[in-house]
Amino acid sequence: MKYRWSLAPSQPLLTGQLFRELPMSPLMAQCLVNRGVVSKAEVSEFLNPRLKLLADPFLIPNMDAAVERLWKAREDNEQLLIYGDYDVDGVSSTALLAEMLTELGWTVQPYLPSRFDGGYGLSAVALEKCLEKFDVDIVLAVDCGSTAVEAIEFLNSKKVDVLVLDHHQVSVPPPEPLAMVNPQVSNDYPNFQELCSVGLAFKLAHALVKRGRQEGLQKERDLDLKQYLDLVALGTVADLVPLTGENRKLVRSGLEQLSETTRPGLVSLKKISNVSGPVTVFNIGFHLGPRLNAAGRMDNPDASLNLLLAKDRYEAEKAAETLDNYNNERRKIERDISTQAVENVRERFDPEKDFVIVEGNMEWHLGVIGIVASRVMREFYRPTFILASDGDGWKGSARSIEGFDLAEAMRGCDDLLNDHGGHAMAAGVSVKPGRLDAFRERINEIAKKTISPDMFQPPLKLDAETDLSELTLVHIEEMRQLEPLGQGNPEIQLLVAGLTLSSPVYRMGRDKQHAKFWVTDERGACEVVAWNLKPEDEPKDTFDIAIAPQINEFKGRRTIQLKLIDWRPAKD
Repeated sequence: MKYRWSLAPSQPLLTGQLFRELPMSPLMAQCLVNRGVVSKAEVSEFLNPRLKLLADPFLIPNMDAAVERLWKAREDNEQLLIYGDYDVDGVSSTALLAEMLTELGWTVQPYLPSRFDGGYGLSAVALEKCLEKFDVDIVLAVDCGSTAVEAIEFLNSKKVDVLVLDHHQVSVPPPEPLAMVNPQVSNDYPNFQELCSVGLAFKLAHALVKRGRQEGLQKERDLDLKQYLDLVALGTVADLVPLTGENRKLVRSGLEQLSETTRPGLVSLKKISNVSGPVTVFNIGFHLGPRLNAAGRMDNPDASLNLLLAKDRYEAEKAAETLDNYNNERRKIERDISTQAVENVRERFDPEKDFVIVEGNMEWHLGVIGIVASRVMREFYRPTFILASDGDGWKGSARSIEGFDLAEAMRGCDDLLNDHGGHAMAAGVSVKPGRLDAFRERINEIAKKTISPDMFQPPLKLDAETDLSELTLVHIEEMRQLEPLGQGNPEIQLLVAGLTLSSPVYRMGRDKQHAKFWVTDERGACEVVAWNLKPEDEPKDTFDIAIAPQINEFKGRRTIQLKLIDWRPAKD
């Protein structure tokens, strides 16, 4: 077994109530209960996530203060700098607000820092350059700023007001902007806790429009906020935040908007990414998002922002081609560094001592180390820090395993770090010169107090145990109502026990790295596809499988196909 299997507990009272009250199968009811959807009203909202059910944006901490200051900025014709971040969330947030605020009459200058010379997040170094270049009265920091104590002190000293619109954890002590619009400030409204920055940007846009409509302003009355939902879907999915609550409502509508978008940049990006038809979470995660991220990883993110803000086809196609070239370059560099990093770790990895992997090389490319950290983490299933040189010291990205909070752990290393920030599962870090070994030792000490050995086997959470006869086209189609799937609302994963092979295993793929076979439990039979399954790892004798049910559509024919996640010998 590759995974540590865990079967969701059967809850017959809750599931029984749902399928008696609503037209659904017991299996669908169990999947909903597993996701915390337990009442008829909750089912209705979850399966039909409508925009009109979005919460009042003014419930978000400090939203009213931010709106008031922005309102004054428009009235006084002040110069507003939108300072974003270089990932998809930051770029889409910046594009949304730059476009929307300009349309409503603000004087706006968008700005995205370079990860190579601007420092991490909202940095005093990058801000000095901004103030030299632009006449700025107010800075709106988007997708950054929650830990930027020094940078905000710098702006305050220059008499520049600062608004922070961010979803990252707030430092202790916190920075002191004029308004910190960050759901992490309060636990009063948990739905907001999961919003990423582009979701917050949409909420800010909603708040401003709501204020304008209350005052009877025509521009606000005429503005249709739905036009920005394509950007919201992009940033939300790419940032891997839970697709529940507010996010589910925004992404469901956003995917529809993205599928039909007339935004020149996104039309060109979809074309060069070979994305056609209805846009899915998969399309964003594996085709659109990586290309938008590639500019910031390889050079600077301006090409991504230019694409999202492009007004004509020529400009859009040029930007899309640039992003595609960046992405091809990124993939090659990433493959090379990933290979090096895995080999380096494997040479000296000690599973008894290395609770956290900290690996660095001064020659590695800073733009891809986040992806490399993910690859190394998956290979060894340990919290992983991958670092490269930023010219003065070590700068890197971290990825974690379930149960280990990176952001919290790094607070215990403050004296060894220049800067750090992020979330429990993904974070950025800058290590002081000469302190890398001390950091490696400290972070491992912290991990050994919180990580138990069983946590080093990846968990596999299964929704229910079923048999093959229950896996019909009707039932699998029913399960599609749970889409969009992603973080917080994972794909349905099921246990089917006591199977045997009913056909020889067929190897496929250019290198025969994939497999296809039929299984039976004497009540039914079904085709299973196994991606990247070594011949020595093929199931044999009597076995249980963990699968994700799918509908395979080929040449107008629809058939059931089970995607193999893991297998184990059947229990006696």
